[in-house]
Amino acid sequence: MSVTVFSHPQCMQHQVNEFHPEEPARLSAINDQIIRSGLELAITQKDGTPATKAQLYRAHDPAYVDAIFAKAPQEGHIWLDPDTLMTPGSLDAALYAAGCGINAVDEVMQGDNQRAFCVVRPPGHHATYDTAMGFCIFNNIAVAARHAMQDYALERVAIIDFDVHHGNGTEAIFLDDERVLLCSSFQHPFYPDTGADTQRPHIINSPMPAGTDGNSWRAEVEQHWLPALEKFKPQLVLVSAGFDGHAEDDMANFHLREDDYRWIAQRLSELADKHCHGRVVAMLEGGYDHSSLGRSVVAFIKGLI
Repeated sequence: MSVTVFSHPQCMQHQVNEFHPEEPARLSAINDQIIRSGLELAITQKDGTPATKAQLYRAHDPAYVDAIFAKAPQEGHIWLDPDTLMTPGSLDAALYAAGCGINAVDEVMQGDNQRAFCVVRPPGHHATYDTAMGFCIFNNIAVAARHAMQDYALERVAIIDFDVHHGNGTEAIFLDDERVLLCSSFQHPFYPDTGADTQRPHIINSPMPAGTDGNSWRAEVEQHWLPALEKFKPQLVLVSAGFDGHAEDDMANFHLREDDYRWIAQRLSELADKHCHGRVVAMLEGGYDHSSLGRSVVAFIKGLI
């Protein structure tokens, strides 16, 4: 089985200042490692297409989407929140990032490959229904989930989020939507200081302390996520794949390794093979140490294969 990798050169055009960790070089590091590892011979690579306003409206307040379009700068930059800026290429980058998720859902629902990975930026899981935050403009995974539910009439979509920061935007968007089972691990207490107190039957949050290693993290997944996923029987598995929990990434204090990311990809693939014809779509979220990011993405994709 192959994996289709979606991306687009426009995702590199979201330019940030020299001190901002969410920089275009993240994607270069991933692409370089894919080539270096020989993985490009085992995957299918496709350019994505941009999301439309109508597709974004499914996950976001239309007034918010329209405001982002209206304020997108033609020169210089603006700040949407203390961490999230827009430059002249940012709107198109965000549209292609969300669009790749839509393309990936179409690929696994209609195409020859049942696995897809989106190498995109800006990330998305902190963007709420009506607010940009945490480097995120549009919530890419939420847009993909709503596309799957609306265009393919899916009634059970699982979202797995293993970014080291809680995906507060994704949780907020689906807080009252039991068609989505959200399983999320994150360092706590830590930015954005959400998720630890959420009480919903369809949201399985795993707040974990600084210093969490692969054994502890895998045990949490085995004990809490996998039984819930088995009971839920998803028709599609979506993944917010953040690799900033790697031991070499100084944005946080987890101690995960490449083997942990390969392991979770394998477990989710096994689950998808059992319940939803192998359909898994993963989208890049965090990961800011370039070397460990590239290696971790390669390990994750190998796990999907």
